[in-house]
Amino acid sequence: MEKDFKISLLLDFYGELLSPKQLAAIESYYNEDCSLGEIASELGITRQAVRDIIKRTEGALIQMEEKLGLYSRFELMLSGLERIKKLSEDIIALSDSDEIKSISSAIINEVEGLLKGQE
Repeated sequence: MEKDFKISLLLDFYGELLSPKQLAAIESYYNEDCSLGEIASELGITRQAVRDIIKRTEGALIQMEEKLGLYSRFELMLSGLERIKKLSEDIIALSDSDEIKSISSAIINEVEGLLKGQE
């Protein structure tokens, strides 16, 4: 099975909606880089059962994102914040007014604070 980075991101958004067994299996697989055999041993089930749980859980995470769109909206928000920051930097570069530069700098600081909070 090839690991999909997007599944790991979706897990951050929707992981709490999964059953404990689903969450344990998929977190071990994606976040702890455990093998199917290691997860099977930890959960007391077969490798095939682990594989099935992971595949079903991946599908469930994708379906949740299709219905709720939290990750997509999050990406859109981050993109918008980056654009606001860039436009504020452009205003500073083009403005002769100290007041406008000060306001633009404050906007940049707020945006950077929001972006850092997401890391």
